[in-house]
Amino acid sequence: MTRPGHSALPIVTTLGITQTVAWASSTYLPAILAAPIARDLGLARSTVFAAFSVSLLVMAALGPAAGRAIDRAGGRGTLMLSNLVLAAGLVMLGMAQGTPLLFLSWCVLGAGMALGLYDAAFAALVRVFGNEARKPITGVTLIAGFASTVGWPLSAALDAQIGWRGACFVWAALHLLVALPLHWRMLPVVADLPPVAPAPAPAAAASAPGRERRRSVLLLGVYFATTAFVTSSFAAHLPGLLAAMGAGAAGAVMAAALLGPAQVAARLVEFGVISRWNLHALVTARFATGLHPLACMLLIGFGGPPMLAAAFALMHGAGNGMITIAKGTLPLALFGPAGYGLTQGWLGVAARITQAAAPYAFGLVLDGSGPRAALLLSGGVSLVALATLVALRAAPTRKVPA
Repeated sequence: MTRPGHSALPIVTTLGITQTVAWASSTYLPAILAAPIARDLGLARSTVFAAFSVSLLVMAALGPAAGRAIDRAGGRGTLMLSNLVLAAGLVMLGMAQGTPLLFLSWCVLGAGMALGLYDAAFAALVRVFGNEARKPITGVTLIAGFASTVGWPLSAALDAQIGWRGACFVWAALHLLVALPLHWRMLPVVADLPPVAPAPAPAAAASAPGRERRRSVLLLGVYFATTAFVTSSFAAHLPGLLAAMGAGAAGAVMAAALLGPAQVAARLVEFGVISRWNLHALVTARFATGLHPLACMLLIGFGGPPMLAAAFALMHGAGNGMITIAKGTLPLALFGPAGYGLTQGWLGVAARITQAAAPYAFGLVLDGSGPRAALLLSGGVSLVALATLVALRAAPTRKVPA
């Protein structure tokens, strides 16, 4: 249940703003700054991305501990700490003169990402709102869905005006001067409140503790990992794949630009759906996961002229936008709010590993076997993800309150 005295709007707005800063200054940073960093340090661009991949592995390793801390004491302290750690990593990155400090700074940033990205924010919301966290989670993703829209142009403008080092320092300052005070002032202290009571029979996993719960966690872990592979692959290769399918360079860029708006639009639709019909999270997740393989069939069957490339980007973006919400709401719907942060942390381990490896593996297939083979790979992986959702069972008599 929602805690008395905790209004959702200011908390959702705060986390939407701070998540935008966190994503723009970490995960979305290499897309803009990798080239100038590599040029200035005399390194290959792939070396910078290798350092970023290491940050994802650090994030995976620390995710369960961060989730456990939020389960115990709420998200306010952990998210405030994330601002300090991310700021420190950005300052270190801005001071890097060679490979050792480059990799060390991304290790620090990886720790900050474990403490401060979606998994932590979702766990903080569940700690405050319990079973009613689904709509606040969707609200945060609606705002933070514009992180790339805001972050990429801002990082590019800062690089052009004051260089990549100055851009890192500005992002560090935003953590200290904007995100940290917002977390301190606007997030509630929940450590002294009564602990969240486990919901009665939130799913089949709860009715058969032990083996059934382990089965559900395993299936959900596979879902997290497979969808992370697809998301990470297309974040790195979408324009190039569309160009290779026949959209042309300009058409591919224009189609890829539809990704962000499609994600936000799909999240708005999901927000309306759960407000009106209160569909179980599994239902919307299955629909979202099925969009990518359908989009792959469209391109494989008809090629990729600009209109079809745009349709692919819209379908992939819509599915990906809803999947982001599903990764926050499915553990809540299946297992309830008790221990949510720790569960979320463990589910993210395999996902971060595949997220780190996916751009390289997908790129090998794309370059070696062509775009249709790459689409067959990603479509097949998405079908595996869909199969895990079909195998998961929701409680027939209970839905998560909206």
